[in-house]
Amino acid sequence: MRKKTRLILALDVTERAPALEVAEQVAPVVDAIKVNYPIILGCGIGIVKELASYSDIICDLKVADVPNTNRLIVQHAVSAGAKGVICQGFVGRDSLEACVDAGRRIDVFVVAEMSHPGSNIFINPHAEDIARMAMNVGAAGIIAPGTRPERIRALRKVVGKALILAPGIGAQGGKASAAIKAGANYVIVGRSIYQAEDPRAAAEVIVREITGD
Repeated sequence: MRKKTRLILALDVTERAPALEVAEQVAPVVDAIKVNYPIILGCGIGIVKELASYSDIICDLKVADVPNTNRLIVQHAVSAGAKGVICQGFVGRDSLEACVDAGRRIDVFVVAEMSHPGSNIFINPHAEDIARMAMNVGAAGIIAPGTRPERIRALRKVVGKALILAPGIGAQGGKASAAIKAGANYVIVGRSIYQAEDPRAAAEVIVREITGD
């Protein structure tokens, strides 16, 4: 995954034509496009390969099952053309190792802490342990909340030089510049870009915030 603008688009739409249109517009401005269940369920797994003609694709499948099922899910994402997959770490080391093993040719990212308030109940109190486990099994990096820069700083101390991707920027209230300053390698932005009248212009505004231009 390139590191030119440090911006990743979360393309959480459900229809093929709008998805491809936005991807084409923002491709020169973003380093990758993240797709989730809404677009994959709405368009089929083939949409990953189509979008991959514009940018590197991260499949945000939040993979969270027993090891064999995790392995099969990641293998399908790799076959579809994904360059990265996002997995959950709370299911334990064996399930996470299956993801990393199946995704040897791509980057596997592990959710250490989420950006919505409900995650404070069960996931977030164990964020450091999850991040440490992710590093121990060889994951490329973690997901940390762009809404809470102080948590990015804390998790950076755990993962060292590994990648940190920070969602929650824009519609959820996080600031791209704050997340990057706290130690994130990339910020993930969705609605603020794909719902904009001019998605490329909206993405360029965020990039200027990141670079300070």
